[in-house]
Amino acid sequence: MTAHFPDTPLRLVATASGSGSLRIEIRGDLDFFTAGSLQDAVEAHLDGRADELELDCAGLGVCDSAGLAALLMVRRRADAAGVRLRMTGRSARLDRMLDLTGTLRHLTGEPAADAEDGKEVRHSGTKERSTPLATRDGG
Repeated sequence: MTAHFPDTPLRLVATASGSGSLRIEIRGDLDFFTAGSLQDAVEAHLDGRADELELDCAGLGVCDSAGLAALLMVRRRADAAGVRLRMTGRSARLDRMLDLTGTLRHLTGEPAADAEDGKEVRHSGTKERSTPLATRDGG
């Protein structure tokens, strides 16, 4: 039997402030093998005293579909507790995944934006990428 070890193990650091804010730093990969740890951390620390939950994603590596599901569950838990969720330090790669899956606005409250000029664009009934596609001749 082969064991799987994530390329970048997940490390979560939770910090509560006296002002009712909870901050969880996410460092490493949020994937099938580690997603439950984020949900467990939120459950353990979101005990009714916090009115804001900040997920610091600056150290987030890979985020697969299980990681996305964990983020959506965190959103659901925060909403149920009446806690405002903020996701800070998001990479362009994370924002792109959230945009492509239609979850960016739900998770962050922010519309998708074109990376070059910051303007919101539409695709397939919602938002479109204005990034040019390569042609067959490489141009």
